[in-house]
Amino acid sequence: MPENPFFAAWTTPDGVPPFDRIKPEHFRQAYDHALAEHETEISAIAADPRPPSFDNTIAAMEGSGRALTRVDNIFHVLAGAHSNEALLEIERDVAPQIARHRNTIHTNEALFRRIDALFKDIATLALTAEQKRVLERYHITFRRAGAGLDPVAKKRLAEIIERLAALGTAFSQNVLADEQAFVLSLRDKAELAGLPDFMREVMKSEAAERGLDGYAVTLSRSSVEPFLQFSARRDLREKAFRAFITRGDNGGPTDNKAIIAETVRLRAERARLLGFADFAHYRLDDAMAKTPDAVRDLLDAVWLHARERALRDRDDLQALLAEEGGNFKLAPWDWRYYAEKLRQRRCDLDEAAIKPYLSLERMIEAVFYTAQRLFGLTFRPRGDVPVWHPDVRVWEVRGSDGKPIGLFFGDYFARPSKRSGAWMTSLRDQEKLAGDIHPLIVNVCNFAKAAEGEPTLLSFDDARTLFHEFGHGLHGLLSNVTYPEISGTNVATDFVELPSQLYEHWLEQPDILRRFALHYQTGEAMPEDLLQRLIAARNFNRGFATVEYVACAYVDLDFHSLPPADEVESTSFEATALSRIAMPEEIVMRHRPPHFAHIFSGGGYAAGYYSYMWSEVLDADAFEAFEETGDIFDPATAKRLHDFVYAAGGARDPAEAYKAFRGRLPSADALLRKRGFAEPANTASAA
Repeated sequence: MPENPFFAAWTTPDGVPPFDRIKPEHFRQAYDHALAEHETEISAIAADPRPPSFDNTIAAMEGSGRALTRVDNIFHVLAGAHSNEALLEIERDVAPQIARHRNTIHTNEALFRRIDALFKDIATLALTAEQKRVLERYHITFRRAGAGLDPVAKKRLAEIIERLAALGTAFSQNVLADEQAFVLSLRDKAELAGLPDFMREVMKSEAAERGLDGYAVTLSRSSVEPFLQFSARRDLREKAFRAFITRGDNGGPTDNKAIIAETVRLRAERARLLGFADFAHYRLDDAMAKTPDAVRDLLDAVWLHARERALRDRDDLQALLAEEGGNFKLAPWDWRYYAEKLRQRRCDLDEAAIKPYLSLERMIEAVFYTAQRLFGLTFRPRGDVPVWHPDVRVWEVRGSDGKPIGLFFGDYFARPSKRSGAWMTSLRDQEKLAGDIHPLIVNVCNFAKAAEGEPTLLSFDDARTLFHEFGHGLHGLLSNVTYPEISGTNVATDFVELPSQLYEHWLEQPDILRRFALHYQTGEAMPEDLLQRLIAARNFNRGFATVEYVACAYVDLDFHSLPPADEVESTSFEATALSRIAMPEEIVMRHRPPHFAHIFSGGGYAAGYYSYMWSEVLDADAFEAFEETGDIFDPATAKRLHDFVYAAGGARDPAEAYKAFRGRLPSADALLRKRGFAEPANTASAA
């Protein structure tokens, strides 16, 4: 085998991984070496004969496992954004191995004794506020991982954790396989009825990328949703829609229903071993929400308004359908099509009229401009940095003082080797323990790429996704802490969406749209009347969007409120859960269980999908803090936001961090106003 780049010194700019030299065959050897190294480091810390101190225990653990973190970060960027069968096979093998390794550390009795002893003496130790927070997080993590269990329970817990890792990997790979397997190929001109020119160009490019003639619709959300919005062919809308909502639910080797059943049962058993009634109680005990009842209270409050609005819209859509001569009942694959027609009528707004003003290039400029106005950041393209795919772009980010902060990677286009959705991750987190370590932050999106030589045009929802993920990116880039444990986005799940969702607000501001919503051909600004109609229509169809999201949060919570002994069949469980909340039959969950990767692919949001709504309570209130000043870039408000949210990582309890920024905790009123379910607050006019 050629020299493994993981075992050689990197001479790449800014220590970026040498992606041109890293091959799939390098990862197994790199993982084996890194795991062994970390085991040795942990054993030495646990066996240290000296009395435990913060430096020889907590700081030592923070400094351990660096090789493993490096390998793991690189692997997961490739496995998510540019995978192949070799990487998928490695992922299937490595995921349980990593889970077993981490569980062994977290249940190491000697190690936990040292951490527990420090925690009991925390008040008498001469620790900084940040060090106290890190010690608290370590103690919580080990306790929640089962460090205090007896040997029999520890053994069973280890088996569960390892199995759950394998199940999560299989789940995500099954969804990817179903997404790769489906293409709706269109060749007949009649099959393109209703599709605007910009869509046809994108679909032609999608087909060419797959070696097909004509046009193609894929199961990327940026491909299938516009097709459902514009296609006049009801039969084709139904075909695309059914393929989209049945990912992971097609029978055969990629069916995820058995994985869901086993995952839910094992999570419940894990929670019971750790002393909790169910997984939802276990998960929420370490979140801002604290209890399932608190989550349900929020969901219930929003659901009533959202369902009522959605039902009114449904009736209007049905009436419009009938007016056009349709003699059928509105179905889920009809909603977006007739909603677009209704939006044109109600708001005098046509998506096809908006899209030419939302080129990807201009929207990237907009997210950077917003960061410059708020936090003084500047962005300079870097062409000398290795990347994992030719489409990936890199910028050097500098602070208001001109000093480098880190690198930002943007991987924006859908491709067969990429998993669906959009996410932020990192190749390296910010820290100061091992020196002044600058972060390498990654945004991954799945926008439909335009034909060669043509600009990629975004929908307004796509532009919102761009702002959202960049908000996460800023959370990683602006991090200014010492310890990796609390760096960047290492915060509670129902707080982590605050920086991202808050950042979306600036997209809707006239100041931003006037400057950056420029026609891709003429360079002219969006006409003022169109801009005002766009802003006025931002809550159009909000009932639908809220219903499809909140239904997911309810079903997630219901799955994870089951006791360990319950066997669940996901299809019937989904139907029962939706019946309980009286889900409108014309709307389908945004993520049906068989492809609900947020909660079943690794479990990052298991019993936590509500977090987007919880964080929206925060972000709606937080943006009102700017509006109250009359300046959406108010320097004093932006500085508090920087210091207590974006730069602080997990250095504070989330509630305390928010109060430090805003002076108080919010109520759900701001959220209801933001979604158009309540009257606007009286605020000063924004700039």
